[in-house]
Amino acid sequence: MMLSLTSDYRTSTGNPEPYLRRIADAGFTHVHWCHQWNTDFLYTPSEIRQIGKWLAEFDLALLDLHGSVGPEKCWYSPFEHERRAGVELVRNRIAMAARLGSDVVIMHAPRWQDDEEGRRRWAQVLRSLDALAPYARRHSVRIAVENMPADDFAGLRWLFARYDPDYLGLCYDSGHGNMGGEGLAHLEAVKDRLLSIHLHDNDGSGDLHQVPLDGTTEWPRLAGILATSSYMKCVSMEATMGSYENVEEETFLRRAFERGSAVAEMVKSARQPR
Repeated sequence: MMLSLTSDYRTSTGNPEPYLRRIADAGFTHVHWCHQWNTDFLYTPSEIRQIGKWLAEFDLALLDLHGSVGPEKCWYSPFEHERRAGVELVRNRIAMAARLGSDVVIMHAPRWQDDEEGRRRWAQVLRSLDALAPYARRHSVRIAVENMPADDFAGLRWLFARYDPDYLGLCYDSGHGNMGGEGLAHLEAVKDRLLSIHLHDNDGSGDLHQVPLDGTTEWPRLAGILATSSYMKCVSMEATMGSYENVEEETFLRRAFERGSAVAEMVKSARQPR
């Protein structure tokens, strides 16, 4: 069975090699690259080559890559020099994804606000997406914008009306969708734009990044939506050890694999004709 786990299940900085090895040893076939997802870190060619060697050594495929919105290099910053630097940071991740065999880079966008500040930030998102489009297409990489906690998808729908699906789509984050309770209804309405998934769980009170079935997400309903969506890749989890303080790493990985397998079976069953 093909399953993917986030590279930063334990930490998102530092040497990723031991975590890639343990992900592979636990039975996963793919990895969601999430190291340096919120920093200004730029990957150099030598670092990308080494990551490629590790993936090959451990027989892992790169499913997709989490692009970075850095604290200073931010693709929607109202300060133009920071926005331009943020575009260069996203270009770095697009090139990295393409070099490592992936066709999707996931990005965070600002929370939708229908006021002066919100309109200014979303205008910056448009400028950045316009600037990135030729580069992304040249590398055969699409951008998937992620829903945020308690997101009503207004900003996402606004973007989908402006950009074609061959360039821009959705990354559905099930943990974010469960915070506020309406994520699945919003996903249903735009499931034809789904490019990537971040599956994890919580009780609705916070972004706990638990393994599936440990929280209150309606997994059978979500599996049914995935089964009829445009997403055709494997189950990909963004579960981390943050909510499992007294759990051994091996135990966490085994639990993540078992729960991911259970969700994959739900999706498979929902796809079968009745």
